[in-house]
Amino acid sequence: MYRFDAQRQRLVLTVHVQPNAKSPAVAGRHGDALKIRIAAPAVDGKANAALIDFLHQWFNLPRANIIIRRGAGSRRKTVEIINPDPGVITILRNMTL
Repeated sequence: MYRFDAQRQRLVLTVHVQPNAKSPAVAGRHGDALKIRIAAPAVDGKANAALIDFLHQWFNLPRANIIIRRGAGSRRKTVEIINPDPGVITILRNMTL
């Protein structure tokens, strides 16, 4: 679901996005990914922008530190978080318990 590279200060997160949800929320695990519901439709990059905004709010990080590295056109995405604070890893660790 995630891996942290301490040397580069990068967190790589695998997510499964469900667009057009009633409200944005973390829905738990989806196989080896974190399932996130997004209210925006999967049209013209709106769901990707909403995902970045959701992660920005959930982790309390600048939007510029959150990058979709792979899967911009699919539900399964690889997201890179630059310089995550320790709270981000704690949140994710608690999700996998």
